[in-house]
Amino acid sequence: MEPKAARLRRGEGLRGEQEDRPSAEGNSEKDRGLDLVQWTRHMEAVKMQLLEQAQGPLMELLDRAMWEAVQSYPPQGGPPPSAPPDSSSKAREPSLGKRKIFITRKSLLDELMEVQHFRTIYHMFIAGLCVFIISTLAIDFIDEGRLMLEFDLLIFSFGQLPLALMTWVPMFLSTLLVPYQALRLWARPRAGGAWTLGVGLGCVLLAAHNAVLCVLPVHVALKYQLPPASRCVLVFEQVRLLMKSYSFLREAVPGALCARVGDGKQAPSFSSYLYFLFCPTLIYRKTYPRTPNVRWNYVAKNFAQALGCVLYACFILSRLCVPVFANMSREPFSTRALVLSIMHATLPGIFMLLLIFFAFLHCWLNAFAEMLRFGDRMFYRDWWNSTSFSNYYRTWNVVVHDWLYSYVYQDGLWLLGGRARGAAMLGVFLVSAVVHEYIFCFVLGFFYPVMLILFLVIGGLMNFMMHDRHTGPAWNVLMWTMLFLGQGIQVSLYCQEWYARRHCPLPQTTFWGLVTPRSWSCHT
Repeated sequence: MEPKAARLRRGEGLRGEQEDRPSAEGNSEKDRGLDLVQWTRHMEAVKMQLLEQAQGPLMELLDRAMWEAVQSYPPQGGPPPSAPPDSSSKAREPSLGKRKIFITRKSLLDELMEVQHFRTIYHMFIAGLCVFIISTLAIDFIDEGRLMLEFDLLIFSFGQLPLALMTWVPMFLSTLLVPYQALRLWARPRAGGAWTLGVGLGCVLLAAHNAVLCVLPVHVALKYQLPPASRCVLVFEQVRLLMKSYSFLREAVPGALCARVGDGKQAPSFSSYLYFLFCPTLIYRKTYPRTPNVRWNYVAKNFAQALGCVLYACFILSRLCVPVFANMSREPFSTRALVLSIMHATLPGIFMLLLIFFAFLHCWLNAFAEMLRFGDRMFYRDWWNSTSFSNYYRTWNVVVHDWLYSYVYQDGLWLLGGRARGAAMLGVFLVSAVVHEYIFCFVLGFFYPVMLILFLVIGGLMNFMMHDRHTGPAWNVLMWTMLFLGQGIQVSLYCQEWYARRHCPLPQTTFWGLVTPRSWSCHT
């Protein structure tokens, strides 16, 4: 028989071993967990390294595939380049034969809206609009004793809209008939002086067409003193129709001339030209990728969102801008007041920028693309991730950028021999800055070259200084800071000039009085 004390000591030892065993197993499981985390991090690093190593060959493969597609459809009016581009040659010399390739793809925001986190950001903007509406109702109830939304700014801005739409009709009919008829005259078979007469008649028709598009909207806006939103309709359609007319003739005339000498090419059909006038692109092609059907609920949703953005912009202007700038010209000028007004205008300015982007580049263009079953919905890229202004200019408005790249930059390189890239890029900035300033001058009714200086001088310098080699979050923060300040300067100066011209009208209209900023001297 084993003594009782010995049995007790042996039992305590067994219990100690049983108590120590789970702790050892727990330590081993913890070690395995740490090893798993380290192994996961290692595999993530290996994955990133493999992706970085494969990025170069993959980009070259995609470039070669796109080159073969371009070779299958050579550019009209000129021979294609002799060799496919590679990463080294592309960095040294641009390809003069590069053409816009249309493929079926969705807009980036439509893809991002499928992510719950991004939809929440969209919901936050909707909540902000609801707060503006509630605050307006509360202020009306407290001050007036009634619940009623005031839309005075909206009604004023869109005043005489039917007249603007009636003016658009002859502008569109001229664009619909004249460029296509001029192309037909130029494409006639050569028969003595008949072809020369046709060429001259086509040039006369185009001159009349340009006169209608350039003179008619300006005459109507000045004679009837159209308000800003109605002027927006006219000036945007004026610029759009001019750019579409040029693209159609630039793309179709070389092919039509080749067809005239009998090389088998056919002139574009009228139906393809009519479709081009409405589809959301400024680059003419005979055919575009098409979607199988029309989602009318998607169309209605985008038009409703565009209308909501217009209401949002009116609330921002009436609540954040009008109270600040309406009486600013009545006070003596001071640098302190100017700086404070610019800082105050940064928030409404960046809101206006985002609303214009979402309302037009996403909602409006996607609605028309869906109605016309237009497949390529890449109207913009991820400009908000830009770390350089050069990338921002390329990705903010892809529709306009494609036109400028094809017909200003590439044609400029072709005229200059393909070497003066800086001069061609400067030409792009000059054309874009002049058109932007013309739009502001047309809409506001006065000349104040804030946009011209910001876009051409400061924007041009930033384009060359903040180039694509700058990466990292700090550069993205710097770009957004410059955007905030730029929008604040625009909103502040243009609002001051708008109210100064109403508080201090000229006793007599003179040229220098029209082009001299009134906010510099108006202090009533």
